[in-house]
Amino acid sequence: MKTASILAAALGWGLAVGSASAQTEPLGGQPPPGSKPSVADLDYQVKYQRAFEAVLWSMPAIGSYGFIRGTQDLGAGDNTILAWSTPARPNAELLTANNVTPYILASTDLRKGPVVVEIPAATDKASLYGQIVDHWQITIADIGPSGIDEGKGGKILLTPPGYQDPVPAGYIEVQSASYRVVFAFRSIKSATATTEDAYAYSKTLKMYYLNDPKPTRFVDPSELRYSTLPFYDERWFDDLYAIVSVENVDPRDKVMLGMLASLGIEKGRPFNPDAKTKQAMRQGAVDAYYYLMQRFLNPTDPTRVWWKGKHWNDGLFADRNREFVYVTADLIDLDNRADRYFVGVNYPKKLGAKPATQYLFALADNNGKVLEAGKNYKFTMPAKVPVTQFWSLIVYDLETFAFIYNPLERAGLDSFDLPNMKKNSDGSTTLYFGPKVPEGLESNWIPTSGKAPLPTVRIYGGTEEFWNRSWEMPDVELVN
Repeated sequence: MKTASILAAALGWGLAVGSASAQTEPLGGQPPPGSKPSVADLDYQVKYQRAFEAVLWSMPAIGSYGFIRGTQDLGAGDNTILAWSTPARPNAELLTANNVTPYILASTDLRKGPVVVEIPAATDKASLYGQIVDHWQITIADIGPSGIDEGKGGKILLTPPGYQDPVPAGYIEVQSASYRVVFAFRSIKSATATTEDAYAYSKTLKMYYLNDPKPTRFVDPSELRYSTLPFYDERWFDDLYAIVSVENVDPRDKVMLGMLASLGIEKGRPFNPDAKTKQAMRQGAVDAYYYLMQRFLNPTDPTRVWWKGKHWNDGLFADRNREFVYVTADLIDLDNRADRYFVGVNYPKKLGAKPATQYLFALADNNGKVLEAGKNYKFTMPAKVPVTQFWSLIVYDLETFAFIYNPLERAGLDSFDLPNMKKNSDGSTTLYFGPKVPEGLESNWIPTSGKAPLPTVRIYGGTEEFWNRSWEMPDVELVN
């Protein structure tokens, strides 16, 4: 039996060898017969693909860098505080900005050492609301009554990556994972205060290097063009190079940094892309923009619909942990992170069950049709709105998510404007927006100058009736 088994095994081995020797090709190792490359220039295709993915990946960082670039364009620099003396108008080219309360913005570079930000205590006239963020727009400190200072004020000490020196007594250390840091605050006036009071309060802030406590310089950009929006062309990668050249690499991003190297973006090396690379970067940025716009107008997450059967969508959606990081133990949620920072900047560290402010985007009219450029629309705000503070309607340019330039410099209307607006017999107020002023209703009109509109309602201090969604707003309606 043993001899027979050995013989059978030998015969089987011989058959296998003979069968293998009869083949003419190995299994695998090449594309299927008849395959061809999809494009003639694969080098260009690779550059394009990497540029497209780089735009999605870097969306938060580019948004943050826009503040730095915009500040530099004004001739301001590190630790210069931009304090608006009036609410922002269209010349404040910001993503989905607020036009009700004055802004306060600043940036710094911690390579030069720790930076002190002296936060004033809230007063009976005004208080601060806002965030300090790192270069990925990760909030490292919320500021104001609901923030790290609890409205009591204090000296925030921003320290750079790896900082280990003793922190002086009386300072609140906030360590940053990046060298470049940006803050965006709003000066929130009380019910009895004026915009002038809010502006005066903002100028009680201080910002300086710990080892060089120079007086803080303030710039009022109210009459200046402050351009922070991303450039969806090859200039996106100039900004990206400016970021990569300064910041340390997080291990999670090394694969992407390897891809960026094929576009000529590497720390410590000059960035001089050739014509083909520039074209690939331009097209990658253009296509990423249209991809994200498609996702914005057609969200696949049903939880973003605020009221069933209506077309108002949650404008403050967060990640699965109700944060704005989009990083889990298993993955980085690139698409949803890009969605978030495509339309806005600077979010709180954690989204509570009932945030102080809620944004609602009207993505279509009452018939489910996307709002169009050149057409006139109306929206009726009910007489009783469940808010403890105020509400506003801002109409953004859908293509840029910024304010619309118009002769009235009117970006929106809000409950503070009600005394000057005409009301309906039931106490509700109909607001109009479009290129044509409704006869006798200019006080209720937001000009769109022929731009595709994105109506956005903000609810400040929503009550339980708002949060349990028992109160509803009607949809936007087409006028003509």
